[in-house]
Order: sequence, then structure tokens, then C-alpha cells
Amino acid sequence: MPIASRYSGDFFWKEARVEEPVSQSVAGQRRRRGAALEEAILRAAADELTESGYAGLTMDKVAARAGTNKNTLYRRWPHRLALGIAAYRQLAKTVLPPDTGTLRGDALELLRRANRHWSSPLGAILRELLSAAGGASEFLTQLPEQSNDAAAALWLTLLGRAVKRGEASPEALHPRVSTVAIVLLRNEFVMRGVPTIPDDVLVEIIDEVYLPLVRKRGPPPR
Repeated sequence: MPIASRYSGDFFWKEARVEEPVSQSVAGQRRRRGAALEEAILRAAADELTESGYAGLTMDKVAARAGTNKNTLYRRWPHRLALGIAAYRQLAKTVLPPDTGTLRGDALELLRRANRHWSSPLGAILRELLSAAGGASEFLTQLPEQSNDAAAALWLTLLGRAVKRGEASPEALHPRVSTVAIVLLRNEFVMRGVPTIPDDVLVEIIDEVYLPLVRKRGPPPR
């Protein structure tokens, strides 16, 4: 009988896993398999996140809602946090870079969008997941907004446009430089624990930190 690792809070333990019989059905329906089953589980987990937040998410509730048993969940996601992050990815939307015509306008608008998202009910779920993940990079990189590559790509798009317009030097196209503003915003939420960030703080991040750093990388091309 296989053994599965389970997670609760900060602790892991082992429990015996009972395999689902092939002939098992739920509510008289044929048992789903593969992608169909995984989709149903993620949809159920996303619904639980929306209704109860990460604090109210449990493997038992998701299994019941998906019409399966929790051992099926553990075979795909070793603990609640992994399932929560996977479910959040179903809810998160693709962010397109703004195009206001200036680097300052683009950067400020993108930061304002991020602030609105983090201040929303879905953003509250994201903050819960970040708190649960702590500094574990293997979890953080699975969150769309927290992936260094994804964040850098979005902000590098803004910088690339600025270079073409002659507002910035090509030397400014550096991943760490590009993501300074969003990292500072994330720190405001994580360190201060506030529900939203005042707009004057966003303006300060852009005008006092981000733009001076970009300009310091070299003069814009003539």
C-alpha cells in the first residue's frame, strides 16, 4: 500500500494511502480520469478559495466538492499549499503591459494595476498564499505575479518601449532593474500587512526609486 506525504501548517507526516478501485463511481456517474478529473479538482479548489480563502481551503472540502476522495488529491498535490497555488493559477488573469506613451506613465499604471489586484478579494488570496509559502522559492515561482521571469518580462516590455522612444538607455534593460518597482510594492503589502497601498506611495516608488535607477544605467540614446 503506497505511502503519501501530507502537509498541515508547518509539519509533514505520513499516512497510508488507499487506492481508488477502478470501478468506483460518484453519485452514479462514471469515474473521471486524467485531465478531466484534474480539471474538476482545480475548479472545486478555485471555488473553495473564492468562497473561503486559503484559510478555509481543506483537502476534504475540495474532494467532496469535486466528487472524489482526498487520496486522489494527494497523488497530484502533496499538500494543501500546492493545491492552493494551482487553484489560484486558475483564477489569475493574464496581465498585458499598458502603453501610455511614456515610461513614467506605463510604470505608474502597471504599479496601480498591481495595487488594485493585491487589494481585491483575489489579491487577498494571493497574500495568504505568499504568507503560507514564506520564502520558499519553489512555491513563489509558481504564482504568476511572483515568478521572477514573468514579472521581468512584463517590465522589460515597458523598458524596451522606452529605449525605442529614446527615454532610456539599452543598459537599463536589466531584469533586476526592471522589477524594482513591483518588488517594492510587494514588500509594502507583505511587511506592513495593509489591505491597500496609498497612491502617493506608488508615485514615490516610481519617481524616487524606479526612474532614477533606470536613468542611472546610462543616458538615453540621441
